[in-house]
Amino acid sequence: EDCCQVGAQSFLVTIGRLSLLLQFKTPTGRYLKLSCDLPEEYKDVPEVPQESGSGGGSESRRTRGGLTQETTGGPPGRAGEALDAQRVELASLWCVQFQSCLGQQQSLLQDHLRIATYQRAILANESDFRDKVVLDVCCGSAILSFFSVQAGASRVYAVESSPAATYTQVLVRSNHVQEKIRVLEGSVEEVRCAETVDVIISEPMGYMLLNRKLMDDFLYAKKWLKPNGLLFPSCADIHLAPFTDEQLYFEHCARAAFWQQRSFYGVNLSALHAAAVDEFFKQPIVDTFDVHVLMAKSVKHSIDFLEATQEDLHRIDIPFVFPLLQSGLIHGLAFWFDVAYRGSSATVWLSTAPTEPLTRWSQVRCLLQTPLFARLGQTLSGSVLLTANNRQSYDIQITATVDQSGCRSGNCLDLKNPFLR
Repeated sequence: EDCCQVGAQSFLVTIGRLSLLLQFKTPTGRYLKLSCDLPEEYKDVPEVPQESGSGGGSESRRTRGGLTQETTGGPPGRAGEALDAQRVELASLWCVQFQSCLGQQQSLLQDHLRIATYQRAILANESDFRDKVVLDVCCGSAILSFFSVQAGASRVYAVESSPAATYTQVLVRSNHVQEKIRVLEGSVEEVRCAETVDVIISEPMGYMLLNRKLMDDFLYAKKWLKPNGLLFPSCADIHLAPFTDEQLYFEHCARAAFWQQRSFYGVNLSALHAAAVDEFFKQPIVDTFDVHVLMAKSVKHSIDFLEATQEDLHRIDIPFVFPLLQSGLIHGLAFWFDVAYRGSSATVWLSTAPTEPLTRWSQVRCLLQTPLFARLGQTLSGSVLLTANNRQSYDIQITATVDQSGCRSGNCLDLKNPFLR
C-alpha cells in the first residue's frame, strides 16, 4: 500500500492495482472529513495539544478516526500535524479497502466452477445441513451461508471482519434471512459463537492450496465443532510434478534484462543485475499450462482438515521421487491442488489440475535456479519444504537431484510474492 499527498488538499492512495484520489475542500491535516464510517480502532483518539500559534496561547483539538472535527485559529502544531498525517493515511487506506471489497467479492462470485462446486457439495448433502447449526468462517459475501440455508440449516453464524461485514449484513437483510444467518463481525479469534456447530464451511484455499491466514482461521474454528461434526472442505491433496518449459525460463530471465543497462541516463545499473535475477526467481509463477510440459506423473501430499492442527501446517515437508517419462531439461516443479467435500450422501471434488477447467487459483510453477538435464527412465528425487513465515504466507525451499548423474539444483521462493503471468 502507498499513500502520498498531492498538493495541499488531496491524497493519492494505491493498493495493488487500485488507485483512489481523495480530494478535500480544505487543506489536508486541518479540517478533514471522510464520507465513510471508520472502524472502532480509529475512533478513540485523545486530545492533541498544539503549539502556540502566531496569536499566542496554546490550543487543543480533538480528532476522531484521525480526522479533525474542530479547531480554533492559529496554525496546527507539529505533533498534531504528524498525528493527522498518520491517521489520515490509516483512514484513507481503510476507506479504499471498504470501497474495493465489493470488487474482490465480485471476482470470487464470478468464478463459476468454484461457486457451483460449493453449492453442489452442500445441496447434495442436504441431510447434513437440514435443521443443523453451521459456522461460515471468513464468509465474505456469505454465499456459502445462503447455500446452507437453501439446504435447510436452522442457523448459520457468518464470521467476517470489517469492512466486508457491513456488506454481508446488507445482503442478509435484503434477502430476508436475518433470522437464520447471524453475522459475527470480527476475526474468528475475536468473535464468540453462541453454541457448538454441526458443520463448518469456508473457502480457506490460496495459491498452492496454502493461504496461511485463512487456513489458520479455518482450523482454529474447529474449537466450536461438535464431535463427529463436518468440515467443508474436508481434505485436500497438493500435487507436484517436474516440467520443462524453455520459453518460460528465458522469459523469466529476460525480466531482469533492464538491470543490464550500462548507461541508463548516464548511470550503470549492471551491478544489480544478479540481485534482480535472484529476486525474480524467488517469485512463484501463477499461470496455466499444457499438460505435455509435465515430465512425470504427479506426487501428492494429503491433508485431512479434521485431523490437522494449525501447527501441522506451519511446516510441510513433501519428499518426492519422479520416474521421468521423457528426456529433456527440467526447469522446475509445477503445483496444483484438489479439495474434497465429504458428506453423508456424497463426496464432491474441486480440482485445480491443468486438465480441468481453469479456476481463480490457476496452477503455480516454481523454477529451479539452474535447469537439470535428465533422460527418459532416470529419476528426479528431492523435497519441497513449505515453512510458515511472519508474512502470513510460506517460504518454499526446493531441492532436486537427478539420481543417475548426481546433478543438483534448487531454489528458495516466497509464496507471498507470486508473479501473475
